[in-house]
Amino acid sequence: MANYSTNEFKGGLKVMLDGDPCSIVENELVKPGKGQAFNRVKLRNLMTGRVGERTFKSGDSLEGADVMDLEMEYLYTDGDMWYFMKTDGSFEQYAVEKKALGDTAKWLKEQVPYIITLWNDKAISVTPPNFIELEVVETDPGLKGDTAQGGSKPATLSSGAVVRVPLFINQGEVLKIDTRSGDYVSRA
Repeated sequence: MANYSTNEFKGGLKVMLDGDPCSIVENELVKPGKGQAFNRVKLRNLMTGRVGERTFKSGDSLEGADVMDLEMEYLYTDGDMWYFMKTDGSFEQYAVEKKALGDTAKWLKEQVPYIITLWNDKAISVTPPNFIELEVVETDPGLKGDTAQGGSKPATLSSGAVVRVPLFINQGEVLKIDTRSGDYVSRA
């Protein structure tokens, strides 16, 4: 894999650090009045999800990570593994462990495309689409005239996620949810 010098660092670049693939979240070039310039870099470890900060002297380099982001469709789960299929026409399937799935588990819906990050042909993370449409399976009934204060109530969705929704939402309705924040956006 290619080596990247500090002047090539940018957000989203995937590099190897301490044997783990990492993604650069933020890169800041610092030129102190005295001494050598350096880069203050915020990195997200793709294996653990932790974010840490490191400094690199000007001219240092890091090895690029052999990481691929592929769009795959969620198929099913057998309890231990979650199965995704490539959408490029090859119908190749990948099994994903619970650790790699993380918080995305509550946003899984069959036949919806997700971004799967592969490292050494093994899934290390799953990213849901920004917005997803899910059905309300359980919520308290709304009372007529109860929406004047703009209150909210919890609603359980078909994927198992619980989100706060306006009082006028009823059971059986399909909602558009922002997966990044877990907030209700609108009715679908």
